[in-house]
Amino acid sequence: MRNLFSLLLAVGGAAAQRTIQWTFVRNGTSGVVPVELITISPTLMLMYDRADGNPLRLPNGERAWAALWDLETNTPTPLNTLTDTFCAGGAFLSNGTLVSVAGQPLEDPTQPPADGRLGIRLFGPCTSATGANCTVFEDPAHIHLAVTRWYPTGLRIPDGSLMIIGGSNTNTFYNTGPTAEDSIEFFPSRPGEEGTVRPSQFLLDAQPVNLFPRSFVLPSGHVFVIANNITMIYDIATNTETRLPDIPNGVRVANPFDGSAQLLPLSPPLFEPTVLVCGGSATDDTRPVTNITTLDPATNQCSRITLTPAGIARGWEVEHMPEARILMETVILPTGDVLLINGALTGYSGYPSVVGSNATGSNSDNPALRGMLYRTEFPAGQRITQAGLPTSDIPRMYHSSASLTAKGNVMVAGSNPHPAVVEPPTTLSFPTEFRVEFLNPDFITNHAARPVIHSAPSQLHFNQKASLRVTVPQSLLAGPMKVSLMDLGYATHSQHSNSRLVFLEHTLLGNTLQITTPPNNNIYPPGPAWLFLVADGVYSEGVQVMVGDGGDPPRADQGIKIHLTSL
Repeated sequence: MRNLFSLLLAVGGAAAQRTIQWTFVRNGTSGVVPVELITISPTLMLMYDRADGNPLRLPNGERAWAALWDLETNTPTPLNTLTDTFCAGGAFLSNGTLVSVAGQPLEDPTQPPADGRLGIRLFGPCTSATGANCTVFEDPAHIHLAVTRWYPTGLRIPDGSLMIIGGSNTNTFYNTGPTAEDSIEFFPSRPGEEGTVRPSQFLLDAQPVNLFPRSFVLPSGHVFVIANNITMIYDIATNTETRLPDIPNGVRVANPFDGSAQLLPLSPPLFEPTVLVCGGSATDDTRPVTNITTLDPATNQCSRITLTPAGIARGWEVEHMPEARILMETVILPTGDVLLINGALTGYSGYPSVVGSNATGSNSDNPALRGMLYRTEFPAGQRITQAGLPTSDIPRMYHSSASLTAKGNVMVAGSNPHPAVVEPPTTLSFPTEFRVEFLNPDFITNHAARPVIHSAPSQLHFNQKASLRVTVPQSLLAGPMKVSLMDLGYATHSQHSNSRLVFLEHTLLGNTLQITTPPNNNIYPPGPAWLFLVADGVYSEGVQVMVGDGGDPPRADQGIKIHLTSL
């Protein structure tokens, strides 16, 4: 019998980590631009876009703006929605339903879709491997937001409901004044708050760079929020905002200065949270749009902070990437490392509006074609590398996306900096991109032996033991092992809302792997999850599970309270 979590610490951790060789494989065309990309099942990805001339069509002949991507056939199937899903936020609820919130204003009253800014769209759970009969449900007259929003963040909180943060109500580069919706609301509404919102001084202070605020649920149940270059902890129960240290060196990370952020893996027994922020821009946000350009350099800064009293006292730890990045996606991998991919070296988010954008059709320029890996367990100064990562020949600019799939590779798709579909031939620099790539680790490309989870409980209650039947290849047994419980996130606009990885304590005896589930619903908010088994850096395919009792939100607290050092 061996405790694999302890073994991880004993065998050298970072020093034993090998370099994975990654390969791009191009498979199919998406038919819509995956502005929002979400892993739905072992075989399906959900893609949301806008109705802007996409080649994929619904059965009635209308152009689609939503689709399911089949990972087995590498083909899209159109989905019908009533309201415009463009630049929405979202998350899974505690019952497994995916909620998409907000969207684009009405463009043409004579053509679908309807105004998306009050939209609430419900999808699933989808049990068909091909997506057959899986639909998006909407009832705009009865189920809608309290206020119009565009570019908001959706975050599943510990009671399994959705916290909806910020946004705008019109097309704008800088989000200021009457265009800004500097408030918070919940779905379902909290008792006594039906049809109302909570004004946020923090979001007001973060103007004009506060769209898609980066947000994470902490093990305390509080919410950490980043917008512009300021941060806070939000107490949902008391509606209290507590400011924390600013991101160093004036780096700004919310839209339209899109950097990316991740909550790094939570590990037992203390589950101390560390937040990583990479990329964005250090441009002065008081500069008018007429005085910023597509060639303004992005930042190469990564910074991280541990949200304990001691960690906050130390402040942000600054590191630097080998390249500057704007519009970058961060994808947390089952190993706990973070893939940094897509985006550009210069410019900003948004439709053409800054100096130089009319010529290129894009607010950003100089595409970043090679990814980076942030190795979480390495010491400072050694964490960021491009070793093993290939170069793509497809620019992935504004409105591109990337997400881990259940197979363990990364789907990379999209890119459309234009207000409509622009396909070749064109004089503009970055046409609308429908080609889909997958970034495969070498053990997938080479069909090498991988750990396998043969069976696992479909439901994991909090603070419980559970047994899985697994196979770990003999060649991998000598290396460190981990069991990763993951939310793969709702990827859009350089953020992976709800992305989360909790390492589980575990013991392997033969082919039986016993795990200990998270102690409570603050460590992992109740809802869908994926289990991956990692051995010597090689990980299994994911197994989909439900964490918690699977009931409709709001759920009462589940599990047990534990001692925490975090805020």
